[in-house]
Amino acid sequence: MATMADGGEVPPSRTDGEEEREEEGGEEGGRHGLTEAQRQVLDRCLLALKHAKNDSHTLAALLVITRLCPASQLDKPTLHHIFEAVGFNLPARLLVTAVQGGDGSGLPSHELLSLGTALLAALSTDPDMVAHPQLLATIPLLLGILANEPMLNQQKREARQQNQTGHGPECEVRSGDISDSGGLSDPAVKSEGDGDHDRPSGSPESPSALDEAMAADCYQVLTAVCSLPRGPDQLLSRGAVPSLCQAVEQNRTFSQQKGLDLLGGLLTSKTKHRAWSKHPAELLALLLRLSTEFCQSTDQARVGMCARLVQFLPPAGQALESEELRAAVSRMWGALRPLLQAKLTAAHIGPILVLSACLLDMYGWGPVGPPKFCCLLVNRACVEVRMGLEEPPGSHLSPGLQHTLTGCYRILEAAIEQACCAGDAPPAPHTPLSALSLQQSRQVLEVLEEAFSAVMYHLQQVDPSRYGDPFTFASFRSLCSWLAEETSCLKQEVMGLLPFLIGYTRCHLRGGSSEQGLSDWMAEASVSEKGEAWTGAEALRYLLPALCHLSAEEGPRKVLLTLDTPALLVDFLSQSWASLKGKSGAAACRDPSMETACSTLLNFTVTEPERVRKDPCFRALEAHLSDALPGLVNKPGLLVLAAYYCTLGLMIGRLKSSPSGSMEAGQRRFLSVALRFLRGALDSGGPGPARVSARWEESWDEAAELWRLCVQALGGCVRAQPGIGGLVREEGWLKHTLAMLAESSQLPDRLSEEALEEALGALAEMCPACRGEIRDAMTRRTGGALSRMRSLKKSLEGK
Repeated sequence: MATMADGGEVPPSRTDGEEEREEEGGEEGGRHGLTEAQRQVLDRCLLALKHAKNDSHTLAALLVITRLCPASQLDKPTLHHIFEAVGFNLPARLLVTAVQGGDGSGLPSHELLSLGTALLAALSTDPDMVAHPQLLATIPLLLGILANEPMLNQQKREARQQNQTGHGPECEVRSGDISDSGGLSDPAVKSEGDGDHDRPSGSPESPSALDEAMAADCYQVLTAVCSLPRGPDQLLSRGAVPSLCQAVEQNRTFSQQKGLDLLGGLLTSKTKHRAWSKHPAELLALLLRLSTEFCQSTDQARVGMCARLVQFLPPAGQALESEELRAAVSRMWGALRPLLQAKLTAAHIGPILVLSACLLDMYGWGPVGPPKFCCLLVNRACVEVRMGLEEPPGSHLSPGLQHTLTGCYRILEAAIEQACCAGDAPPAPHTPLSALSLQQSRQVLEVLEEAFSAVMYHLQQVDPSRYGDPFTFASFRSLCSWLAEETSCLKQEVMGLLPFLIGYTRCHLRGGSSEQGLSDWMAEASVSEKGEAWTGAEALRYLLPALCHLSAEEGPRKVLLTLDTPALLVDFLSQSWASLKGKSGAAACRDPSMETACSTLLNFTVTEPERVRKDPCFRALEAHLSDALPGLVNKPGLLVLAAYYCTLGLMIGRLKSSPSGSMEAGQRRFLSVALRFLRGALDSGGPGPARVSARWEESWDEAAELWRLCVQALGGCVRAQPGIGGLVREEGWLKHTLAMLAESSQLPDRLSEEALEEALGALAEMCPACRGEIRDAMTRRTGGALSRMRSLKKSLEGK
């Protein structure tokens, strides 16, 4: 045979000593299943490979090996011998020659592809070889074969031309010489019964036709690569997603079996988000096709298709703005309804509930169906949670059951978000759950309460050694979503679980558990958050809304204090600010969790003054507020958090007593920044009402109450530490406030006016210089909001 079109030299011959050592190593490895005569012939063939002077000699030795040893009997040492003699250079050149259509190969392109893919498949059975850069470099060629890319049409034309002219190959290698098990096999043995059932009939030249053995070899290599730690990244970067989608679309050989399996592996790993970001059109078309097949199948077939369909849905929180997909999801819900209404075993109901959870993540309750069906879905999820978790302590939950329960948790969370929210967060309009009758709502609440009672029972049994378990986190997260809305239910059970909840969050915040396992789970779980990176603070973020409610109630608050919860919250604020302070612009986005932590600490500050005076963690909090506030007030978009920091610092300051008038440097720095920040909230309206400044206007609905608390707390600070009055004058707060009140007919609301009157009264009472300044302002101006402050006027008259 002539040299391949791309050229390249075969590996040089080695010395006799090297040959003897390698032969001995091969013997030590053992060749189980071969007779002594076969082993002797195999050794001679390996020796011939080592001394091959051209491609013809190499291929001749390989063909003898294929007739001598079935693929299953090519053990690891033998594969290493073949690799050392042939390397990846030969199979790569075979593929390139076939694709480029070199004239000097002497073999039809199809046979070059068959031999090249077979060699790669055999070598890829060794984990050490599959990660070799030369093998990875052949991935685009293998994907092109599977996808029937246009570059392969040239090779087909050349094969037809050879047949027409009668010039056949110098050395015939039949396609049957390549086994479909990923290695070289005896050409006389034809596999039967393992053909691709989805392969269309027709001639070998039809667009969808692909030799089964060649297809199996390609998938063998790609699957082996995908199993590597960075294998999914290697495939994604080399165009695996569009090529495999094309293979499935054309119904190529093994595409409906091996192709979908490989794509599913890519879409359930860490590459799922990147795959959808890079190839949304191809994946959307594939998903629409699969959803159509799902809806057109029988009920029995659909049960088996649920798990696969989950793999091809977009990542949670990344639903595409596609009317086609939205309509497809509605049809899938229609296909799921009879399944959920039927009697199914635990093994069958699990995948159905997981798929339902993923569809809920995409478009919410809108397309689910009528209210009655929504109630049924929630009820079935609650039943599975109770049955799965109400087991005796120490019972082992299988991975499959954990996966099912994780999906059920998401259904429960969605039900809470939409149907069980109260007060300021009513159910979203135009959803089935917003149309629940009173009786249906009560039934949903009852089954949710029973399910979360089971979750609490399960978490009570969790040992600290299992804090890094992803399923423990899934249970914890789901319970937190319920506690954020229903802390009044099961009050004693909740209080009994607080030691676990606080201990769990403290362990993660301080890095005391396996964070990597949870990070991987958050990235890979089919039902997860929006792909955000996991940090140790995530657990506490889920619990914070419940802590805010519980800290306002005396019984739970006492338990939280025994667990040193304020110190945990201070640590959380410090860590969160450390990651936030270096960011600027859009990167320094609002963090609701930090605001909720501040609100919880405010509850402790207001209700437990003695604890605040004595607990060292509040000294640490003061130091943190003093350090952070100067940088925080200059970050756009974080005004509400800055208002919380001001409120916390001033509320703590009012509990101090310093008759001497001296202030610590940190407290003085904090007060200076806080006073400048607060005076920027309201501007003089001239003869009209005072205006909320442009900086505060967007956030005023949320920040107004905090601003008023700050002003009231400022008065308390002045009464506790009269020396603060001089700082209030120095920073211009008093002058600005008096001018704004004198020039404006009224303030934005009556409560703000009352808060300012209270603060000015404290200044007039405790600071002679302030009193004189206030009296002068009221004397000079007879109009404006200042003149209406009767309590302030009376206090001045009494002095």
